[in-house]
Amino acid sequence: MTSPSSVPRLVVAAPSSGSGKTTVATGLMAAFAARGLAVSPHKVGPDYIDPGYHALATGRTGRNLDAYLCGPELIAPLFLHGARGCDLAVVEGVMGLYDGAAGEGELASTAQVAKLLGAPVVLVVDASAQSRSVAALVHGFASWDPGVRIGGVILNKVGSDRHEALLREALESCGVPVLGALRRAEPVNVPSRHLGLVPVAERRAAAVDSVAAMADLVVRGCDLGALEALARGAGAVPGGAAPWTPGSPTHDHPSRSVERRGSKPVVAVAGGEAFTFSYAEHAELLAAAGAEIVTFDPVRDERLPEGTRGLVIGGGFPEVYAGELSANEPLRKAVADLAYSGDPVAAECAGLLYLCRELDGQPMCGVLDATARMTDRLTLGYRDAVAVGDSALAAAGTRMRGHEFHRTVVEPGAGAAPAWGVRAPVRRVEGFVQHGVHASYLHTHWASEPGVARRFVERCRTS
Repeated sequence: MTSPSSVPRLVVAAPSSGSGKTTVATGLMAAFAARGLAVSPHKVGPDYIDPGYHALATGRTGRNLDAYLCGPELIAPLFLHGARGCDLAVVEGVMGLYDGAAGEGELASTAQVAKLLGAPVVLVVDASAQSRSVAALVHGFASWDPGVRIGGVILNKVGSDRHEALLREALESCGVPVLGALRRAEPVNVPSRHLGLVPVAERRAAAVDSVAAMADLVVRGCDLGALEALARGAGAVPGGAAPWTPGSPTHDHPSRSVERRGSKPVVAVAGGEAFTFSYAEHAELLAAAGAEIVTFDPVRDERLPEGTRGLVIGGGFPEVYAGELSANEPLRKAVADLAYSGDPVAAECAGLLYLCRELDGQPMCGVLDATARMTDRLTLGYRDAVAVGDSALAAAGTRMRGHEFHRTVVEPGAGAAPAWGVRAPVRRVEGFVQHGVHASYLHTHWASEPGVARRFVERCRTS
């Protein structure tokens, strides 16, 4: 039996964005799963959308590995938590192999995650406009950081048999094997819009077809046997890391643990097409803290789940569903009533918009005295944040790292009691704290500070 710390694993990376990482990684996941392997899917960075396709490909929860949000020390434990009981893990990288958080060196890069996991890297190269030069490109990436092992190359967007032969001949001098070649005449149709791919929840039947097409492309163009052998040669994860466990002594603080008394409070978590952005660890932490998690759909459900004592509204695309969300007046009123009662509400990004008076002129829940609208400007980047005051989510002074990713603006951007003080790119306050509500644009990963989930559930019990 494979040791939990020695799960076979691969990191799928590329020289730059747009090279085909998602197609190859998702195709590999689906192809290995079709061989009867239990495949653990992972994504480097804060991306919420790709993990949905990974989950579709493998039948397992897609999980993120973000060394900025969680800290490098949690990457291996979170990976091992997700990979429990699996035969093989595939990790899709982010951006270019060595691209990380701006001004932070290798932090949060695919290269850093590969080193933390001791995983070989498969480099996906867009070969559409080159032949012999591919050797210089691969040589540069393979030699840049001796701690990163480039175990093979998959050539993408290859034009012909002759083109493939030239590429393979050039790469013979690099000592990096070619593990696949995918033709550019065989596109995989996955539609995108203003923040990336359209989430699986919005196009499930079509997404199933897309994943099947990715798997077929990979099966026909890649040496799956060689890729599996590469993964099985990874060895043990460095550092003797143990799997992360919600509420475990390793990552918890017994002196601050939630007292288990009475029945479990119901925490309603927004889902459906409009609210697809969440980290699986959040629900796991809430459950470990003693909550009963019930998912609801703000587009279709006219009531909150029976007995709701707390509400979590994560990210997504409420701007796409503003009409449907606005038309569901009974649920908007139920959310407002819950918020005004003082029960805890944690809202991030899309959740923030949903709690405003209106979004693009259409009435929302009216919990916050603010309006939201779409713009042409993309706000994107990591943020260092500190809780300005006490809230249902965090005690004043709590420091967390977050990520912003939106094309909307909320006016005003902060309430009389802001949620966070943000250091970069400019010092500012952001978000709203009122009654039991904590609403902000920042996406945070609660595994980095498990106390927020315990605090939230305790407030559900006592509010």
